[in-house]
Amino acid sequence: MSERLVPSMRGVSGRVYAVTGAAGGIGLAVCARLRDEGATVYELDLRAQGSYGIEVDVTDPASLAAAVAAVVEAEGSVDGLVAAAGVVEDDVAAEDMSPEVFDFTLGVNLRGLFFSAQAFGREFLERGAGNIVLISSMSGNHVVNVPQKQCAYNASKAGVSALARSLASEWADRGVRVNAVAPGYVDTPLLAKKRHQFEEWLGHTPSGRFARPEEIAGTVAFLLSEDASYYCGSELLVDGGYSLR
Repeated sequence: MSERLVPSMRGVSGRVYAVTGAAGGIGLAVCARLRDEGATVYELDLRAQGSYGIEVDVTDPASLAAAVAAVVEAEGSVDGLVAAAGVVEDDVAAEDMSPEVFDFTLGVNLRGLFFSAQAFGREFLERGAGNIVLISSMSGNHVVNVPQKQCAYNASKAGVSALARSLASEWADRGVRVNAVAPGYVDTPLLAKKRHQFEEWLGHTPSGRFARPEEIAGTVAFLLSEDASYYCGSELLVDGGYSLR
């Protein structure tokens, strides 16, 4: 029996989920956690591999529509979506940021999550049931600009937080739950590229460490479970206390 960070989640086993951004980081950990819970999980990513991998560009609605169709054709239906695809710009001052960098960051982080939710949401609304978890960030509500500057990332994640609430308000009475998870600093390959900033980040984090991807995955699994059946438009902050400082 595998070690669990949180108890098994009711109502996840036997269900079918799709995860965007599944090739690494939080998305990869979510896939592993849901499979550990007994779910069937389709990995949607530009780098997707394997029999349950589907190559998807989250900025392309047609690509996402094809992915929904492929999952439904293979499984008969799909129960939930975890939208975890995301990017962060390099340390660029707002006055120096190019339109291309700004548009790319919001294109993946906000437009991409909306298009993902829209594509799967249409399927869920037709069935009258579905569950969506969007991966936001503590940066959406707590501006993180020390020592790095990342106004496009911060703006995109604030948009994701508002998007989760907006979709929840539109779809809840039609059987579709939408919530968000807002992680702090998570020990992923993306974070590892900025080791020179680790000391300062940890100095602002009361817990004194970064989150493990598995810890974020546990929170996602909870929101997908029956135990979270009355969560609607909620955002769970998982930041080790960073926003307390």
